Amino acid sequence: MAAITVAGIEHSLASIIDPYLDRDLITAGVVKDVQLDGRRIFIKLELGYPLQSNRETYLTTIADQIKSQWPEIETSYDIEFELTIAIVAHQAQKRLPNIRNIKNIVAVASGKGGVGKSTTAVNLALALQYEGARVGILDADIYGPSVPLMLGIGADQQPEPVDEKYFSPIEAHGLQTISIANFISENTPVVWRGPKVSGALQQLLMQTLWQDLDYLIIDMPPGTGDIQLTLAQTVPVTGAVVVTTPQDIALLDAKKGIEMFRKVDVSVLGVVENMSLHTCSKCGHTEAIFGEHGGQRIAQQYETQLLGALPLAMDIRLQTDSGAPTVAVDAEGVIGHCYLEIAKRMAALLSLQQRNTVIPNIQMVND
Repeated sequence: MAAITVAGIEHSLASIIDPYLDRDLITAGVVKDVQLDGRRIFIKLELGYPLQSNRETYLTTIADQIKSQWPEIETSYDIEFELTIAIVAHQAQKRLPNIRNIKNIVAVASGKGGVGKSTTAVNLALALQYEGARVGILDADIYGPSVPLMLGIGADQQPEPVDEKYFSPIEAHGLQTISIANFISENTPVVWRGPKVSGALQQLLMQTLWQDLDYLIIDMPPGTGDIQLTLAQTVPVTGAVVVTTPQDIALLDAKKGIEMFRKVDVSVLGVVENMSLHTCSKCGHTEAIFGEHGGQRIAQQYETQLLGALPLAMDIRLQTDSGAPTVAVDAEGVIGHCYLEIAKRMAALLSLQQRNTVIPNIQMVND
């Protein structure tokens, strides 16, 4: 029987695949230290993505796989773990400097309306927060803002001004949020031309005093117009998530969205397929109403990831309409679990990108 050594344990760790990074723990840089002290095995791990809901399961799985390769560890050794989460700023397109107090900006986009983009953006933000990250959400859909309604923010609730030049984000379900809807009445249409809309987006982003965010989720308007181009050219976007439904017409528009991000050098982290399956509440029959595997096909075509698939479920709509999104009220339920898995997979892929070494922009609050 071979003696247990640090090198042997590291060899075992090199055969264990992180479920979200899709790389072994050594190659992914997760393992920071391994020590063997008598009958004590100490393993220090560091993840670049949040992992609160299944932290213990993650460590137990690693321990079990080590023991399966070294049976004597089960009876004769104690394995101790130290797991830290270190979310850092990653490089944006064209090496744009980060915005102060925001480490990573993720754009959630769709090629067309009606595919559940805003619902996905809100639940993705809540899922990242549930996993232990500090998260904000910017509603960039100037013409059709819906994030305040989905988060239960009242029509009369407005951001607090700071020094007559800035404003504090509104907090809802623990998220820092801002939207054009916080400044206009719910019955007032935004009848603006492109340059004014782009200017409003810049103001919402730069004049909000965000507080130490690991991730800012931007809920984009559908399509590939002025706001998307403004965002891609001037805002340091770390990555994008494209939401689609399985039917061909939605996939056609989703491809345009992916192509747009690729042309402006924004990394597409993955695709979320919404309304994938519907289960009848009466008989339990499950049917792919809008087609099958569309998200997988487009992900493969563009060499990106299918982050996850979500069902067509009435509960998702009812919860967001009532201002209590799925992850906020039932994170550990079946649908809530889907959002958590999507969030962890997205954040893990982002963590593999090059770190940002550019000095961030400084926002001066006081004259």
